[in-house]
Amino acid sequence: MKKIEAIIKPFKLDEVKEALHEVGVSGITVTEAKGFGRQKGHTELYRGAEYVVDFLPKVKLEVVVPDGQAERVVEAIANAAQTGRIGDGKIFVSTIDTALRIRTGEKDDAAI
Repeated sequence: MKKIEAIIKPFKLDEVKEALHEVGVSGITVTEAKGFGRQKGHTELYRGAEYVVDFLPKVKLEVVVPDGQAERVVEAIANAAQTGRIGDGKIFVSTIDTALRIRTGEKDDAAI
């Protein structure tokens, strides 16, 4: 099993969710996040004073899928989240050793 974590722009969430549904993802966890990468935030003007916005609003998605589905899921997220501008985000893929559905006791692939 693979855990796919994606940090994306908030306004792309609906498109990414739809793309994941189309490739057969049945569950997703979404967390509001703030952060920055190479862009290191930006400067804004408020009531005549300049200030730096270090942490930009982002959305973090987490999906656990069988190994054979991981590549398609990564492609779906990347295609749906891409704007071609700085700050589009990142995707991280890691291996999950085990999963357990608490309600039924199902393990691993059956649990996801």
